[in-house]
Amino acid sequence: MNFFCSDPFYISRESKSRSSIPSFHYHDAYEILYIVSGELHYCIGSQPFQLVGGSMLLIRKNDGHRLINPNGAPFERVTLLFQEDFLGGLLTEDSSFHPLSPFQTGSGSIRLKGQEQGYVEGIFAKMAAESVNGFPDSNFYLKILLSELLVFIHRILNSGRQYINASTNQVHQRISHIAHFINHHYEQRLTLEELTSRFHVSPSHLSRTFKESTGFTLIEYVNHVRIKQACHLLKESHLQVSEIAESVGFDNSTHFGRTFKSIIGLSPLKFRKNHQADIRP
Repeated sequence: MNFFCSDPFYISRESKSRSSIPSFHYHDAYEILYIVSGELHYCIGSQPFQLVGGSMLLIRKNDGHRLINPNGAPFERVTLLFQEDFLGGLLTEDSSFHPLSPFQTGSGSIRLKGQEQGYVEGIFAKMAAESVNGFPDSNFYLKILLSELLVFIHRILNSGRQYINASTNQVHQRISHIAHFINHHYEQRLTLEELTSRFHVSPSHLSRTFKESTGFTLIEYVNHVRIKQACHLLKESHLQVSEIAESVGFDNSTHFGRTFKSIIGLSPLKFRKNHQADIRP
């Protein structure tokens, strides 16, 4: 799973048929995706989402996600990324509204009505124009526009409209259930045979539908879940690499090290050293 450092504020509107970041990835910013037209799928963690024009997808920082568009059909979307620090003085304890409250219940999607679509598209258009103007007060105005958008989303959710938490497709729901099991039992032995036996599906069907729904083969997904947890332990614990390898489900340190480097691009020890250098005062 690839990690990307984000700018304090970024917005783009583009028409395309494939993602510029096709791999499963996460970043240190909150993300709001708005689908202007077309139909496509996103996978956030173990949850697949089916999106159409007028859908808005909210992704919390550090939630792994990936665009899946197997048919290559064209779509148009707005991508908005912002760091929590960009909100600056808007985050106050005295306020009855917290700008990040729409993200507090997790990542999810909202289907906007006709007038709502026009409203948010107007905000996005102002953001896009202001982000290239470069006026001395541009950041201030962008914070105002971002606040307006977050208040709008907060009010929609407070009105009783719920997140559309996942695709209603039965195949996607089954794959989501299996992915959820992997996320919470990554330390166990997770082979194709054992998972097909547990969930009563054939190996060929599971392999095909898992790849179609998540963009990963089953083994790739298991390895990415395990390596993400290993990254957390390398940063937050004092466990030896061999202990971490065992705790996340690898049979031996050699296999763990090889898999870790193929996904992260660094050895476990180099990753830990770099992180310690980042946090050293």
